[in-house]
Amino acid sequence: MKDLFDKIYKDKGPLGKWADHAEGYFIFPKLEGEVSNRMKFKGREVITWSINDYLGLANHPEVRKVDAEAGKKWGSAYPMGARMMSGHTDLHEQLQRELAAFVNKEAAYLLNFGYQGMVSTIDALVSKDDVIVYDVDAHACIIDGVRLHLGQRFTYRHNDMESIEKNLQRATKVAEKTGGGILLISEGVFGMRGEQGKLKEIIALKKKYKFRFFVDDAHGFGTLGKTGAGTGEEQGVQDGIDVYFATFAKAMASTGAFIAADEIIINYLKYNLRSQMFAKSLQMQLVEGALKRLDMIRTMPELKEKLWENTNALQNGLRTRGFDLGTTQTCVTPVYLKGSIPEAMALVKDLRENHGVFCSIVVYPVIPKGLILLRLIPTASHTMQDIEETLNAFSAIRERLESGDYKKLSAAVAKAMQEQE
Repeated sequence: MKDLFDKIYKDKGPLGKWADHAEGYFIFPKLEGEVSNRMKFKGREVITWSINDYLGLANHPEVRKVDAEAGKKWGSAYPMGARMMSGHTDLHEQLQRELAAFVNKEAAYLLNFGYQGMVSTIDALVSKDDVIVYDVDAHACIIDGVRLHLGQRFTYRHNDMESIEKNLQRATKVAEKTGGGILLISEGVFGMRGEQGKLKEIIALKKKYKFRFFVDDAHGFGTLGKTGAGTGEEQGVQDGIDVYFATFAKAMASTGAFIAADEIIINYLKYNLRSQMFAKSLQMQLVEGALKRLDMIRTMPELKEKLWENTNALQNGLRTRGFDLGTTQTCVTPVYLKGSIPEAMALVKDLRENHGVFCSIVVYPVIPKGLILLRLIPTASHTMQDIEETLNAFSAIRERLESGDYKKLSAAVAKAMQEQE
């Protein structure tokens, strides 16, 4: 019999194997200072494009004031216990009512964390006789939720309506045999590519197929739609979403999440969501902070307007300079370049050390070999100067990439990686 740890000694995993070359710089980097458009990295000031503080609320003085007062009033412990036992309060209920009204649903329920809540919601919605149909590019929290499912599940090609319909047909045949139902899952905004999910087209398929629709709108909530209520509002189909999910970790710049649906569905979920039934209640300081943030989203449209002013300036500037942004329709701004992993590391180091620009780097196996994805998240806190400096930096690093500079600089890293594989 093998030692359980044998596999760990031999294989650190797809990301862990690069730890010796990447940890502390490319992976687990340490940004310092207040969350803002400019922070410190390795002692240098950098323009930060890697933080999902879309509306600039993380350090807004009104938010900081409420957070501080709530912390002083309640501490970080209250209420103690799970909500079903001893952690339920009037303010939790108030926040749920206001969130439900904002996203045009009958009821809502708070979740301690988005990832945990998504996994648990999927688990609660389906039984072994049901079938799940979901996008192949779904976020990890959706994939992990689907992994818990004891019944059949089918993936469809990303945002591909022909593939969606084909898999709904397969799912229908299975459900007719098992006596179960179908849950179709999509993201409102796909956080890596910036594409909106085809919610309108998927909902139209309800005329032909019997299924329920669950949407993860982490990146759409607060950024899309006339009022900021998300991708469903943006596409005019919020009513067709059966279960709506959003997190506080993006536009709300906080911790927590919520689900919203018809009241009968929410009542069922709150009695069957294991991650909430057996976990401590969301702390009161976070609840009060979320109430303040939601109020600002509702009453201060200038926050979203500034976000989109910056987004359009950044994306239009990059496109004008010939950069490939894929098919983004949202604030998420992916920039695709051609190059190897070692070249990507040299490129990002140049961006940070010599141009003062900090953004996320994505390489194989998340995207195909030979591609580099630099992911920028504009916020309401960024300035036109930030954008202009970033555009100039991107032009400079592309020139070095195409001239082969980064290939030469990364030769030693490339060799070490090959020896490790």
